[in-house]
Amino acid sequence: MTEKSYADWGMDIGQWDWVPGVGVISILRYYEQTKDAKVLDYLKNWTETYRAKAEHVKVINGMAPYAIYPSLYEYTGDSYYKEAAEQIGNWMLTEAPRTREGAFEHTVTEKAAFPEQVWADTIFMAVLFLARLARVTKNKTYAEEALKQTELHLRLLQDPATGVLFHGWNCAEGHHMSAARWTRANAWVAVGVPEIYKELMGLIEFPKEIVENYQRLMNGLLNYQAPNGLWHTVMDQKSFYYETSGSAGIACGILSGIRQGLLGKELRPYAVRSVEAVMEQTEYRGKVLGVSGGTPVMPTIEAYNTLEIIPTLYGQGLALMLLSEMI
Repeated sequence: MTEKSYADWGMDIGQWDWVPGVGVISILRYYEQTKDAKVLDYLKNWTETYRAKAEHVKVINGMAPYAIYPSLYEYTGDSYYKEAAEQIGNWMLTEAPRTREGAFEHTVTEKAAFPEQVWADTIFMAVLFLARLARVTKNKTYAEEALKQTELHLRLLQDPATGVLFHGWNCAEGHHMSAARWTRANAWVAVGVPEIYKELMGLIEFPKEIVENYQRLMNGLLNYQAPNGLWHTVMDQKSFYYETSGSAGIACGILSGIRQGLLGKELRPYAVRSVEAVMEQTEYRGKVLGVSGGTPVMPTIEAYNTLEIIPTLYGQGLALMLLSEMI
C-alpha cells in the first residue's frame, strides 16, 4: 500500500485526496496499535513529500489526509502539523460550501459538482478530521461543528424503516436520489462515528440522539450481512456482488463501537465473521480483492452493480483498520 503507483488511480498514494487519505489514516491506526517507529517515519515522510499538493485542494473529499495531522503533531511536536490543521479547519468552519440544511456539500477534486448534495462519505473524509483537531486544540468550536455535521448526516440519510443509510440526499429536491442503501456509504459512518466519539469525549457532551441513531444503524446493518460474512455492494440487492471494502468498514465499526461502549459485545461475532471473509478476499502479498471503484451517487440502484472492481488504497485501508482493531 505504501508504494507509489502513478499509473493506477486506486493505488496511487502520491496524491492529496480521499483515496490516499484513507490509506494514511489506516497506517496511522496501525502505528497506534503497534508503535512501530518505522511506520511513524513513513507518515512523516509522506506529509513532507506531498504537503505542497495540499495547497491546491480545498474540497470536502480532499480533507481526509489532514485527519492524521493532529496526531502527528502530538507524536512529533512539530508545530507545522497543528498550524496547517487549524488553517484548514478554519476554512471548513467559515468557507466550505454548505447545503441549505447546513451540512457540508460533498465537493470533490474531480471536475464534477454535486450542488446541495449530502453524502455519507463526508463523515469519514472531513468530520473525523474536525473531531481530531478539536481534541488536540481543545477548541469546542471544532467539536460543535463535528457534532452538528454528524447529527445532520444521520438525520438526512437514515432510512426510518431499516435504520441503515442511503448513500446521499439532495437538499434542493428533498429526496435520496437513487435511494441506494450502498454498503460502503454505510461503512464510512459505521467506522467514523466511534472515532468521532472517542475524540470528543471529555471535551463536549455527545448527544444521546447521535448515539441512538448510530445504534439503530449498526443493528440495521446486521440484518443485511450475508452468511459468508460480507455485504452486497447495495446491501438489500442479493443478486449484486459482495463488496469487500464496505464489509471491512462495517466490521471495523462494530469492533470500534464495542471498544468505545457504543455497542454491546453481542455484536462481536458479526465482526469476526467479516474478518474471516475479508482475509479470504486478500491475496498472499496483501492485495485486497472485491473492492468497487470510486462511486458517486449513481443515477439508479442497478448502476452500482456495474462499477469496476479494482485494488484501491481505501480497500487496503479499511481492511488494515479492521485488522488493527483485532490486535
